[in-house]
Amino acid sequence: MSDVISGADTPVTEAKSSFDASRIAEVKAWLVSQFDAAGKDVPDFEYNSRSIAHLHNLATVSQAKTQAAGIVANDFRQKAAEYRSQAARIREILENVGLAQDGLPANVVASAQVLANVANLLNIRDTELSSFLVAMADISLRKTGVEEKRTKVQKESKILLDYTRKAISRLTYLKRTLAQLEDDVAPCEAQMENWKTNLAIMTSKERQYLQQFSNYKAILNRVGYTPEISHGVLVEMAEHRKELDKKTKPILDTLRSYQDLPPDKALAALAIEDKKRQYAASEKYLEDVLQSALATTE
Repeated sequence: MSDVISGADTPVTEAKSSFDASRIAEVKAWLVSQFDAAGKDVPDFEYNSRSIAHLHNLATVSQAKTQAAGIVANDFRQKAAEYRSQAARIREILENVGLAQDGLPANVVASAQVLANVANLLNIRDTELSSFLVAMADISLRKTGVEEKRTKVQKESKILLDYTRKAISRLTYLKRTLAQLEDDVAPCEAQMENWKTNLAIMTSKERQYLQQFSNYKAILNRVGYTPEISHGVLVEMAEHRKELDKKTKPILDTLRSYQDLPPDKALAALAIEDKKRQYAASEKYLEDVLQSALATTE
């Protein structure tokens, strides 16, 4: 074993500058004593600051507990020796007065043995009546405490049993709900596929309607439509157009009657100029009516 310890001294020698030599010696001595008591050799390991500190703490605690156990053991040995000497003295006294165990009747010995067993069971040091009464009172108090704890545990067990029953019922309900949901998966998936198809169709229609809206908007912009032109304005303009058609109809009829006459350049030029003036007057009148209708609407 000394070889093992000497073999393990190599890292300790190299690290003497950082390790406490006294602590290392205490740890080595403690390890040797412990492993010698177990009949084994000290295993090889690296001596560093962490391992030395941990082992030193263990050695300190172990030595303190060993010392305390030794003190308690010595006290027990002393008490046992005192009890044995006292028992020998009492036995001698009983023999001198004729009350030796061998000379007593069997029932008396049996009663004394029962009394001693009861005293040991009650953990009392004598057989005085007061000691038995105190021990019985202590047992009664302990019994009352145990009964109270038992009642409390029974109540808690009942509550836990109720919770368990409720949990089992809830678990059964959840399992039934899960099975129902699993059964509803296939119809819901089919319905979702139908919705996806309808959504694709609606998306296509939306694009189509947006394109049509863009085309209609371009047409309105091309024809000069503005938001100020309402339905009432258009109706009023249509009525004025009818009035202009009534006014221009005789002129058109007159022009058609001139188509049967032989062409006369001078007369035709005069007629054209006259019709241009009438047409310009009609356009100016229509524009004035439109402006007045827009002003009224605003």
